[in-house]
Amino acid sequence: MLKVVLVEDEPMILKGLLYRMDWLTSGCVVAGTAEDGEEGCQLIKEVTPDIVITDIRMPFKDGLQMLKETKPMYQYEAIILSGYGEFAYAQQAISLGVRDYLLKPIDLDELAASLKQLTKDIQEKKVKKQSMIIEELLSFNMDVEGTSTYAADAVRFIKGSYDQKITLSMLSEEIGLSTVSINTKLKELTGYSFNEFLTRYRITKALDKLQHEHMLVYEVAETTGFKDYKYFSQVFKKYVGMSPKQFLKESM
Repeated sequence: MLKVVLVEDEPMILKGLLYRMDWLTSGCVVAGTAEDGEEGCQLIKEVTPDIVITDIRMPFKDGLQMLKETKPMYQYEAIILSGYGEFAYAQQAISLGVRDYLLKPIDLDELAASLKQLTKDIQEKKVKKQSMIIEELLSFNMDVEGTSTYAADAVRFIKGSYDQKITLSMLSEEIGLSTVSINTKLKELTGYSFNEFLTRYRITKALDKLQHEHMLVYEVAETTGFKDYKYFSQVFKKYVGMSPKQFLKESM
């Protein structure tokens, strides 16, 4: 479900939007409401919504100013509701990347149609983004065969021991270089510190196992160096954008 924030200073309109719209059918859930632009800014920061539906004329801070302050930072889509049909408002809304501009009184069927298209576009964008992330992770290999440097030795050590418990101190002892020096050299070669490189490599192996080896999620966690299943799920979601179970479901 996509998260929606409603920002409207007229209680009757806000109540109508909340209770007369079939949000579930639209693939959405209302994550919060605000009665002016200042409240809206704070709510957007707390909720990080996918969609913001807002009035323009409101006390303290209008809807356009709220969008200017928060939209670039939180990357949500916006629909504007307004009783004012002047071109200037629509022009400003377009410049802010607002997806739709609906005049009051609100036609709920029109709003539902707008939401249907918007949710479809957002979901497609999310799938595309996740595919790009997965593709990037799977291409993360760092071939160092034939290279004889401390950093290359570090990469080979990680690749050969990623499924076990390994630390920077163990790597330092193995290679015969201080932890600070080996971390610096590894970052110069790969762009990542020891911990970041190790985690990324483990996630690439986890993705490969989930896709090509018929293993349960906890087995994948154990065989890629994650001894705690919950921690594995958290790290996987951070890097891939979905849980291991979601990834498996969408890969089928």
